[in-house]
Amino acid sequence: MEAWIASSIIVFLASILQASTGFGFSIMATPFLLLVYEAHDAIQINIILSLLISSVMITKIWQEVDKVRLIRLIKGSIPGIPLGIAAFMYMDVQMLKIVISAVILVLTILLMLQFRLKQTKGKDFVAGGSAGMLTTSIGMPGPPLLLYFTGDGTKKAALRSTTLAFYVFIYTASLLMQIVSYGTSKEVWLSSMVSVPLVLAGIFLGQMAFKWINQKLFRIITFIILLFTGSYGLITSIF
Repeated sequence: MEAWIASSIIVFLASILQASTGFGFSIMATPFLLLVYEAHDAIQINIILSLLISSVMITKIWQEVDKVRLIRLIKGSIPGIPLGIAAFMYMDVQMLKIVISAVILVLTILLMLQFRLKQTKGKDFVAGGSAGMLTTSIGMPGPPLLLYFTGDGTKKAALRSTTLAFYVFIYTASLLMQIVSYGTSKEVWLSSMVSVPLVLAGIFLGQMAFKWINQKLFRIITFIILLFTGSYGLITSIF
C-alpha cells in the first residue's frame, strides 16, 4: 500500500512537470514505477500515461510546434524503434540503466559548464533516433531531446510543444510495437486507468505553472531533473 501511494504521488507530480515543461514525466516517474511493478509493466504504464498527457496537451499548443524539426525527429526515430524493442526484450535492464544514467550525468555537467550544440539537420535525426530507441527500450525519450534542445538554446515554448508533438508519435509507435512483440497485461491497463484522474489534475496544474516559469528558471529545473535522474538511476542500478 505504501508503495502504491508513493507511485500515485509521483505520477501526480510528474504530470505537473510534464505539462509545465514538456518533459519530465517518464524521467521522474519511471524509476519509482520500477519499484512498484515488474520492469516491463512499469515501462508500459509509463508509456500509456505519457501518451495520454501528450495527446491532451498537444491540441492546445500545436501552433507553437517547430514542424520542420518535428518531421526530422520522427524520421530519425524510425530506425531507433526496432533497436529499442530488441533491448526491451533481450538486454539486461540494469546494465542499460547504468549506461544511460552515466551518459545523462556527463552531458548534464557539460551543459551546466555552458557547453553548446549547434542545431543541424543531422543532429535532429540523431536526437530522434536516440529518443526512439530509449522509448521502446525503457519508455524514456526525454533525455536526448532535452539535452539537445537545451544545448542549442531552444526557447521553452518551442521545446515544450515540439517534444510533446514528437511524444504523441513515438509513444504510440512504441506501445504498439511492444504489444505486438512482447505482449501486455491486465495490470498494466488497470493501473494506468486508476492513474488517469491524477494525470488530468497534474496537467491542469502544470499548464497554470507554465505561465510563471521564465527561461532562466526553466533551465534550472531542467538541470535539477537531469542530475536527479542520472544520479538516482546510477545509484539504484549499482547498489
